[in-house]
Amino acid sequence: MSVTATSVVGHDERATLKLLALTGGLEGDVKISCADLAEQLDASNQTASRRLQRLESAGLIERDTVSDGQWVVVTDEGEHELRAAYEEYRRLFETAPQVDLEGAITSGMGEGRHYISLPGYQRQFDDRLGYDPFPGTLNVELRDESVRRRRAMDAVEPVPIDGWEDDERTYGPAVCHPATIETADGETYTDAHTIAPERTHHDEDQLELIAPEKLRDSLDLTDGDQVIVHVGDD
Repeated sequence: MSVTATSVVGHDERATLKLLALTGGLEGDVKISCADLAEQLDASNQTASRRLQRLESAGLIERDTVSDGQWVVVTDEGEHELRAAYEEYRRLFETAPQVDLEGAITSGMGEGRHYISLPGYQRQFDDRLGYDPFPGTLNVELRDESVRRRRAMDAVEPVPIDGWEDDERTYGPAVCHPATIETADGETYTDAHTIAPERTHHDEDQLELIAPEKLRDSLDLTDGDQVIVHVGDD
């Protein structure tokens, strides 16, 4: 579990990103001038230009400037930002979402054991999850369709784990979601949680889970075994 958190753009930039997507920026490059964008945003040319620069700096769009405007495309990270906003609205108006993710058990790098055992996280696990996790994570390598479906987890009510610091360094925040693990034999474990660094979208094909017990032993799992992880409350 890495603990690096990334910065996010503000509301105005998200509104600009949405506008670019609505004009076709998700499907491919769209040509737009700052003047046209400013008119649609009801803002000045300078404001429109600054918003594009911030979106580009954040990696949410790519631009190619030409003599009469610029070609703009929304990146994968930009699409993720839009989907996250969409899932937040879903959480407001829909109830009890559940996301089913499929994948195979795989061996991790051992980082989870280190971070989960740190006292700043341990205190919060006990208080917010209601248990002291086994010192290690169960790693699941997600299928391609589940990697895409994973974004829907943003609609599931999270359990936040705050960042903290000691005398040596600062540790970033994390997000947990309640999860049930189902094996290929139909056996289930209901008291697990997914865990991931907050606002980090790297290695999205890897899902990490924690629980009060060693999940490999409780479910008799080995590398390559197929599982379904049901994320969210039933």
